[in-house]
Amino acid sequence: MSVRRLAAEQPEGFAFTPENLEWAEAQIEKYPEGRQASAVLPILWRAQEQMGGWLPEPALRCVADMLGMAYIRVYEIATFYTMFNLAPVGRYYVQVCGTTPCWLRGADEIKATCRRLIGEPNRVTPDGLFSWTEVECLGACVNAPMAQINKDYYEDLTPESLEWILANLKAGREVVPGPQNGRQASAPLGGPITLTDPDLYRDELPDDAPPNYQLETPSRPTKGRRTKATPKES
Repeated sequence: MSVRRLAAEQPEGFAFTPENLEWAEAQIEKYPEGRQASAVLPILWRAQEQMGGWLPEPALRCVADMLGMAYIRVYEIATFYTMFNLAPVGRYYVQVCGTTPCWLRGADEIKATCRRLIGEPNRVTPDGLFSWTEVECLGACVNAPMAQINKDYYEDLTPESLEWILANLKAGREVVPGPQNGRQASAPLGGPITLTDPDLYRDELPDDAPPNYQLETPSRPTKGRRTKATPKES
């Protein structure tokens, strides 16, 4: 595991917003007296979210004081878990999976695209919009290669689709997360290949069911879903 250190440049202080402070106190109340330190992970996470994706050193001291913990104990936690960023990140923080399934499916090309469009890992672009890093398995191996951008997964990536995603995010357009090649979730790319014989379901079909009732793919609901971004016409 690589050494993780706090950023050289730090803000002068940190304080939770009233809303986040109320939330943090509610987390502490979940634990019995003397066990308040058990709330350290969610409270650190909320501090990171308030800071736009990273944990400054004053935030670590603030959380330690809230929980009655020694500063070094909170420092140990923040530097151990890679979900905590110890330096500023971009508004869109791209985490590219580089573990074996994604690597076999083209993660190297995805990382090369990030280098070309964003720069070196763990460096924020001058406009503050993007930074990226390589991470271990994100649990979407069936849809490799993939990347997590902020809280969303973008799967079945190609260099071209990733470039399209970043361009739309930069332009302020929303992009629907999930597979980027038309796949339905993690279903086979070519459609169902097993249990397709209608006779298997004959006794279970409604009387008015069409012949291909069980083979039809249900349409995805559109109500409440974001519209996928499309490039502006010139």
